[in-house]
Amino acid sequence: MTNRDAAVLDDPVGSSLGGHHAHLAQRLGRVATYAPGVATFSAVPADAEARDWADLAQLLGGGQFADLFSCPLTPPAEWEPVFVLEGRQLIRPGGDSVERADDVSGAEMVELGAADVPEMLDLVTRTEPGPFWPRTHELGTYLGIRDGGRLVAMAGERLRPPGWTEISAVCTAPEARGRGHARRLIGALAARIRSRDERPFLHVAETNTGALALYERLGFESRKHVTFRGFRTP
Repeated sequence: MTNRDAAVLDDPVGSSLGGHHAHLAQRLGRVATYAPGVATFSAVPADAEARDWADLAQLLGGGQFADLFSCPLTPPAEWEPVFVLEGRQLIRPGGDSVERADDVSGAEMVELGAADVPEMLDLVTRTEPGPFWPRTHELGTYLGIRDGGRLVAMAGERLRPPGWTEISAVCTAPEARGRGHARRLIGALAARIRSRDERPFLHVAETNTGALALYERLGFESRKHVTFRGFRTP
């Protein structure tokens, strides 16, 4: 893997909205954001000027949330800060594959879709893996683990910069933890990503030490530290 290969990961939102997720994008001038209900991530150009920030405010509407994800730029002073979260971007080195875990629990792995959204949202509410909305599943493949018919774990594909796919929304219900569900889901998703000649990557909050340790055990390596930030438009 060369630095050039990974350069698109410096702006994963913009790279996704301008490519694989163009059909889910809303645009005005040089800025873009996801359609309502899909994601709140927004992208501005690296040389953003006052006009670009005004366009993003117009695109989103007054008093609306703008999740700038890992964008290092600072919006105008009248934009209200909502959150700042330190995190890390991890990648899987080229040529290696994430080991797929065998199912030892008897639980069923299934592909999730629109009919499963209520259960997915309930699981996200209980586990808080990060932002997930009613149409987030449209970003890519989402897999779940059902135990006795009940959804107890899931993970899926989110951002899609050229040559890469982000694994996200990795979560397990408290009562089902310690059974290898996350490892199994990540392995299955990574295999799908590799089958497309793409590479898996992911993001994690620095405070989520348990998830970070799991990803490192699965062979993911830190590429860089990032700061996630959200604002409210004037």
